[in-house]
This record gives sequence, structure tokens and C-alpha cells, in this order.
Amino acid sequence: MMHFTLIVCTYMRPKRLLNLLNSVKKQSVYPSEILIIDGSVNDETYKFLEKNKFENLKYFKVEEKHRGLTRQRNYGINLVSHVSEIICFLDDDIVLKDNYFKDLLKTYEIKKGALAVGGYIDNNGTWERESDTKSKNYFYYDGWMRNEPSRFKLRRLFGLHPNNKPGFLPTFAHGRSVGFLPPSGKIYEVEQIMGGVSSYKKEVFDSLKFSTYFDGYGLYEDADFSLRLSKIGKLYVNTSAQLYHYHDDSGRPNKYKYGKMVVRNGWYVWRVKYSEPTLKMHFKWNATAFLLTIVRFTNIFTTRKRKEAFAESLGRLVGWCSLIFNKPRIKR
Repeated sequence: MMHFTLIVCTYMRPKRLLNLLNSVKKQSVYPSEILIIDGSVNDETYKFLEKNKFENLKYFKVEEKHRGLTRQRNYGINLVSHVSEIICFLDDDIVLKDNYFKDLLKTYEIKKGALAVGGYIDNNGTWERESDTKSKNYFYYDGWMRNEPSRFKLRRLFGLHPNNKPGFLPTFAHGRSVGFLPPSGKIYEVEQIMGGVSSYKKEVFDSLKFSTYFDGYGLYEDADFSLRLSKIGKLYVNTSAQLYHYHDDSGRPNKYKYGKMVVRNGWYVWRVKYSEPTLKMHFKWNATAFLLTIVRFTNIFTTRKRKEAFAESLGRLVGWCSLIFNKPRIKR
């Protein structure tokens, strides 16, 4: 079995981190080294790890200049052992199934040209085998089906639904994530993987680094890195390499900032893939961004979290308007 390093970038989530590490301890294949890159502003994570020892674990507390998801990842990459062949990343609010690493690493043996392999989040939607009767209320893929989210139903009405497979970015962005791949046990080729459940050949980082444009929380940093990497080689998702993602709101930006990031970072990623979009692509990107902002605004009246819905909607609107005068500068 190949040598591999697990890097976990964490921020103020010691209990979540401990749950992850306990699931790593149960793995049928264990990491050659585990690097914890802690951006916390207190010592709680360090104290938890002092009380709970894990084999091959090394802890690093970073200064403010290295704090933030992409900066912490780049910091960790520079610490990886020279014998490691694969670098794995996991978010700190993940819990692994027992054969996660075994199935993930097997992909590199099956797909010889793979530069990156993503794992599969098992609690990201309920799937069932495809039935004979088709319905617009379901999304169908590779003999499986799941409920179609309302935003995609609405986009279809306006001719703005994604025209690519899951994991591939449409010409006007706003595509389906790898979460729309079914739990078939198959390996699917993609051009985007989720950064919090990802792995890469170590050699990838000889020429690429995670972009520091994505400051702090780093929304869509994984899409940016994946799209740049896909221009060099093949990326895959192995739906047998399964885990659970328990979203933790601690450490996330407020909803207004998040809304701005959704639009501005989404625009950035779109232009990383399509540097010279046509007029039609421009129109459909903006129309979809506007429609999704309206959908989020209606949540003020349809959910209990009205303040959050209003703040995010306002952030999306401000972020959208800001693109007129202050577009992000693409770092290629």
C-alpha cells in the first residue's frame, strides 16, 4: 500500500476534530502521517489532542498570516514527508466509514492517470433505484434517482438548468456538484471534486497551489483548484470511498458575507474555466445568479430563519452589483 499523508485544516472545532480522528483510528488502512493545521485563536484544540493521542499525528498551530483554509492547506503541503505519494484532505466535521482510505487509494491503482480522487458524502441526499415511471420531481442518473431540488425545477422553467454531467461546469456555471452522483459504487470521471473530501498525487503540488484569493472560509476554493488541475490531467470521484459530512456552522462567515462570496467567488470560478465567455454565456450566468437570489429572498417568507435568508439575499445582491465596478482579478 502506498504511503499517504492526511492533512486536516481546522478552526475552533476541537470536538468535531476529535470525532474525525476517532473514525480515522478505525480505518482498515491508516495514514503514514496526520498533519493537523490549526488556525484557532485559542488553545482548546491543542488541549484536546494532548488528552487524546493518535498514531503518526503532528500538530501545528499557525500564525495569523497563515490562517484561512487555502493558506493552511498550502502550509500543510510544505510539511508533508518526502516518502508520501498521496496527500489527502478532510474537513474537520467529517466522519469516515471504515474502508474510506482503502477504497480511495485503490482508485489510483485502477485509474493509472489519476491526479486527484474525491470521496463520496453518503448523507448528501437520499437515492433509490430508478423506477419505470419518470417524473419531473426527480433527478435521474446512471440508473438511480433522487428528489430534484426546487431551485433546479425553477431553473428548468426558464431554460437555465445545467446542461453538463454532475461534476462538470456548464458554460454559464451554476452546475450540479458531485453530490448529484449516485452511491453506485462506481468511479466517475469529473473536473471538480470537493476539497473537504479530496486527495491528490503529491507531484501535483510541484506546479499548483491553492489560491489565496479565497480568503478565510474559502468558498469554492476546491472548484478553482480542481478546474485548474483538470487542464493537466484526470480527476475522479470514487463512490465506494464513503463518509459522512456533519455541517458545522461554527467558523463560517455571517450570512451577508456568505451571500457575497456565493456570487463573487462563483463568478471567479466560472472565469477560471471560461476566460472568454460569449454574450449568451454572460446572459445565462447573470440570469441564473439573479434567479437564485430571488429564490433565496423568498426564503424570508417560507422558512423560520428569516434574518439569515434576508442577510444572505442582501449579500448576494450586493455581490452581484459589485461585479459591475469591481470584478475579481483571476489568478491563473
